Amino acid sequence: MIVDKIDFVLLSNILLGIFALSLLLQCWFYLRVFSRLAFYKKKDTSLDTPPVSVIICARNEDDNLKSFIPFIMQQNYPDFEVVVVNDCSYDNTGEILEELSKKYNNLKIVTIKEDDHFSHGKKFALMLGIKGAKNEHLLLTDADCIPSSPDWIKCMMSEFREDAEIVLGYGAYEKKSGFLNKIIRFDTYFIALQYLSYSLIGKTYMGVGRNLAYKKSLFFKMKGFASHYHIESGDDDLFVNEAATKRNSTIEVAIASHTVSNVKTTFKTWVNQKRRHITTAKHYNVASKFRLGLLSLSQYLFFVSLILLLVFKIQVLVIISLFVFRLLLQMIIFKKSMDKLNESDLWPISFIMELVLLVVYPIVFVSNLFVKKHQWR
Repeated sequence: MIVDKIDFVLLSNILLGIFALSLLLQCWFYLRVFSRLAFYKKKDTSLDTPPVSVIICARNEDDNLKSFIPFIMQQNYPDFEVVVVNDCSYDNTGEILEELSKKYNNLKIVTIKEDDHFSHGKKFALMLGIKGAKNEHLLLTDADCIPSSPDWIKCMMSEFREDAEIVLGYGAYEKKSGFLNKIIRFDTYFIALQYLSYSLIGKTYMGVGRNLAYKKSLFFKMKGFASHYHIESGDDDLFVNEAATKRNSTIEVAIASHTVSNVKTTFKTWVNQKRRHITTAKHYNVASKFRLGLLSLSQYLFFVSLILLLVFKIQVLVIISLFVFRLLLQMIIFKKSMDKLNESDLWPISFIMELVLLVVYPIVFVSNLFVKKHQWR
């Protein structure tokens, strides 16, 4: 019986130690990192309006191009071109683009023909689009994205001040009814909270191709996608992870600068999308992987130790009090940052969304081990 008591005391101390350590780590992330975006105030921005090339890669996107290209063409910006890469489309993409080019003289089309002897992914198409662009400043988005305002280009370009070569934007997903829509949007928000916050402390590690700007000279200085061309995904995050420095990156989060994309409507298609994205994380630099891994580990350790401590009735009042403190801190940071990213409707259920994602992520990771990968085309 004495042995059992000693074992219980040892277990209690171990659980309390894990809980305390994970809580401290969580508080560090929210206070030291995520608070940067939550309380971010935009500095004086550049008033220059350099010529811009908007790059869009499209494969079988006839409906999206017909709907969304006019919105991009109506941007309130003095000098820009839109370069659309028609990547081996077999729908009406080619015809739609030809019709649009008659209406908009600043629309440039780059066409890739199907070749039975050569297969490629999105990086090849994007590389051709960048090579075909005439301007130094590049703004990337997808065929299913729509700018949230006529000032999208102006907002993104305003951050190219001093020695900035990369501007990270926010690519939102459309708001629809249903629990899945909220999961997808919260996941998108939480990823953005991380990469935007880290960029604000000089540790930029990724961006999203739905809304990303950088200089053409930087692309060629980094030899494009040469170091990770063999990897299916990563035309956005792996390039930024490799090219970003402490001083050459900045962010733009004004609501007018956002893009909004079509959202997946089934859990399966969303998981497949997550699978493609998650494969690139293992190719990040060591420091980025360590920081992201530590955040994820601290989340799991916190909730597992919390549950066990409550089950075994160990320091219940203290544990609940510390949990409430962590929740209040999180909710304050979430509220401020969600307001900035126009995702405030997710705030009341953000804690539930966090728990759901902690269950979903292992499913995505395990599925990656068994499901065959597919290329862009």
